[in-house]
Amino acid sequence: MVIDCRGHLLGRLASTIAKELLAGQKIVAVRCEGINISGSLYRNKLKYLTFLRKRTNTNPRHGPFHYRAPGKILWRVVRGMLPHKTAKGMAALSRLQVFEGVPPPFDQVKRLVVPHALRALRLGPDRAYTVLGRLSSEVGWKYASVVNKLEDKRRTRSAAYYQRAQALAKIRKQAVQNVAAKLTAENKLLSSYGYNTSI
Repeated sequence: MVIDCRGHLLGRLASTIAKELLAGQKIVAVRCEGINISGSLYRNKLKYLTFLRKRTNTNPRHGPFHYRAPGKILWRVVRGMLPHKTAKGMAALSRLQVFEGVPPPFDQVKRLVVPHALRALRLGPDRAYTVLGRLSSEVGWKYASVVNKLEDKRRTRSAAYYQRAQALAKIRKQAVQNVAAKLTAENKLLSSYGYNTSI
């Protein structure tokens, strides 16, 4: 199952993914930089900076680990909704893959959305929201420009593919109409000679 995360609310999306993982589903989350969080950028940045200050006094390398990439932020939120220290939770978490952008194996696969997690359906139109990619960039994620460049290339390829597919569909439809017209003409000719063409 490939989920296009753009325009989804972080918590609602993560809870749905966690339930599906526990049910045994394999999930690939793409375009994680387009995830939304309710609340203004300023408010969410303050929350994240508070989280950055949490560390182990004796040795900070022991954790907690502060991920900056949008995909890893989603991964960590999902992990918090799973019993990740048990064998069942570890197995569930191993079935999740997260990506910024849409990498090559998944750009030719049908991508799904989670309707009850979409910001447009769940958050009032006048409510402030934060795009996770921008928040990540402001707290230390360095690859926003790289992902944007690759996404522009992918969108160009997708548009060209779509135009080719539309042209082929039009040619196929015309061919079917031509064959149908030809068969109708032949049937009329045969019926004029007295042959039964109803079979």
